[in-house]
Amino acid sequence: LDVTIVGVALPSIREDLGFSETSLAWVVNAYLLTFGGFLLLGGRLGDLFGHRRLFLIGITLFTLASLGCGLAGSQEFLVGARAVQGLGGAVVSAVALSLIVTLFTEPAERAKAMGVFGFVAAGGGSIGVLLGGILTDALDWHWIFLVNLPIGVAVFALTLVLIPSARGQASAGRLDVAGAVSVTAALMLAVYAIVNGNEQGWTSARTLGVLAASAALMALFLGIESRVGAPLVPLGLFRRRNIAISNVVGV
Repeated sequence: LDVTIVGVALPSIREDLGFSETSLAWVVNAYLLTFGGFLLLGGRLGDLFGHRRLFLIGITLFTLASLGCGLAGSQEFLVGARAVQGLGGAVVSAVALSLIVTLFTEPAERAKAMGVFGFVAAGGGSIGVLLGGILTDALDWHWIFLVNLPIGVAVFALTLVLIPSARGQASAGRLDVAGAVSVTAALMLAVYAIVNGNEQGWTSARTLGVLAASAALMALFLGIESRVGAPLVPLGLFRRRNIAISNVVGV
């Protein structure tokens, strides 16, 4: 919802806060940058410290950032709040899938839960375009973010009631700090290069340099994962054909 709901409101945001055509893209890009960058780290933190706990933290962060976006009166504040919103969204998205796998142990029930998750994700993207137009036209652009507040509060309350608390593996495992830093930096640089490609030029020295830095960090990450005792991503996973093929097709 929060990726697509913003698109229709961008002209109103630009006019109200005085964005240039170039800087306006960062209302979208700031969210994508932190969302894409922190997905892996968010999932691992959930494994270590408990999926329910991280889910609640992510929902709280996302909801407060949505409030910040809705109250934003300057370009810098809005872009900063969008970045925090992306961070919260990354934690929620990564941990939500882990919760589904943990809570639904029967294959048929798990498949049904994954189906609902996929339906809601696709539906949110479709509804966002329509809802963004309605809210911007009937009220103003601030409400495309403020609409998240009642949803966030409801999700937080229902999580406390419906999802059982479970301890993480913090005592049994540890965070692969070097791997986390290298892959998060690599992903953020890659997203940065991609979202700026049209503006900077796809063959410009800046774009190619950032992509090269991202590739170098990713190579470093793979080297770290092959040697560390508790890897962020066990590379043996990719020997499984289904996982390898689905990732290649996804990319």
